[in-house]
Amino acid sequence: MVTSKEPSNREQWEEAFGASKLTPGTHATMSGIPLEAVYGPDSGEFPGQYPYTRGPYASMYRSKLWTMRMFAGFGTAEDTNWRFKEIINSGGTGLSTAFDMPTLLGLDSDHEMSIGEVGRCGVAIDTLADMTDLYAGIDLGQITTSMTINSPAAVIFAMFIAQAEQAGIPRAQLGGTLQNDILKEYQAQKEYVFPPRQSMRLVRDTIDFTAAEMPRWHSISISGYHIREAGSTAAEELAFTLANGFAYVELAMQAGLDVDAFAPRLSFFFNAHIDFFEEIAKYRAARRIWAADEGAVRRDAARCSFASTPRPLASRSPRSSLR
Repeated sequence: MVTSKEPSNREQWEEAFGASKLTPGTHATMSGIPLEAVYGPDSGEFPGQYPYTRGPYASMYRSKLWTMRMFAGFGTAEDTNWRFKEIINSGGTGLSTAFDMPTLLGLDSDHEMSIGEVGRCGVAIDTLADMTDLYAGIDLGQITTSMTINSPAAVIFAMFIAQAEQAGIPRAQLGGTLQNDILKEYQAQKEYVFPPRQSMRLVRDTIDFTAAEMPRWHSISISGYHIREAGSTAAEELAFTLANGFAYVELAMQAGLDVDAFAPRLSFFFNAHIDFFEEIAKYRAARRIWAADEGAVRRDAARCSFASTPRPLASRSPRSSLR
């Protein structure tokens, strides 16, 4: 009796890589030295293989580059709309919306607590008309949108969906990310409005809604960036972020949601600090731990986004690194 030999990890990866649609072009260092698609022993871990230490897809960025977004919010909706269009025309492949402080705290621009803060650190959005002006003339069915908002995220998200549908774009076609990570607000950023239990209920309802109505949307961007900027180490950033992610998974499952219906659309937002090898180890550890959790074994649940930090630059070059 002849038994078939179990393919090695490399052979399994080669099969998956060969079936991937790759972007044309050569891959080489700046010195012209050709780069292999992957390096490592045949029995080692490979991209696209559980627990996804080296990434969730066999071909990774040889199939598609990461989405490139410029965080933007220019006081008024009209000015920010102009900036969005400039970003798109300059090659940006996604939009990232920065709201001003009153909007982040759920306050109207004419509220007494908004005095001196309207439009200072982002765009002021008070009404559906503002949201319509913000995305006027932009095909949201073709470009993805990230919105950095948490406590009043459900309200802003409802406005976003309403203006898109008024423009003739069904909600099911909308792609993007709502930050909607309230736990890190209590831990680091401090822009919370409601008590924790009620805030978590809003997050749960958003997860439920997007899972049912918006298959291209990421309901939460579980964020370690702010925790790191608040002074944590890399290990602390990872610990708090994953703990928050586990809490959201448990919250949705307790509400009766099937994990496969929502976990693939959870995303992560980590800080990209300047310690090269420590950061690589952090990202790899994050993928392994998240994949091993009972609620996150699907490969699409391992999506991550990153932003570089200005903190070390500001401390070393204060004259040229104004924040």
